[in-house]
Amino acid sequence: MISTLNFAGLVLATIFAAVAAVVCNWLFLRVMFNLMRPAAVRKTPDSAAAKRPTVRTELVRGTSELARAFAPSRRAI
Repeated sequence: MISTLNFAGLVLATIFAAVAAVVCNWLFLRVMFNLMRPAAVRKTPDSAAAKRPTVRTELVRGTSELARAFAPSRRAI
């Protein structure tokens, strides 16, 4: 009888731990997706009615300059 109760307690603890792990992973995934949003996209109060994000062009230009700077060279050295 005691071994059956111990086994049931182990099963319940395992199920609880599995549910807690899934919830933590889901929350961390949501946070990471929010952190990985592009910095150039933001909502302004005047465009909130249109529900369209605006793009800051200075960040877009900086990103394209960085991409050009770190792109592999097309000429042979």
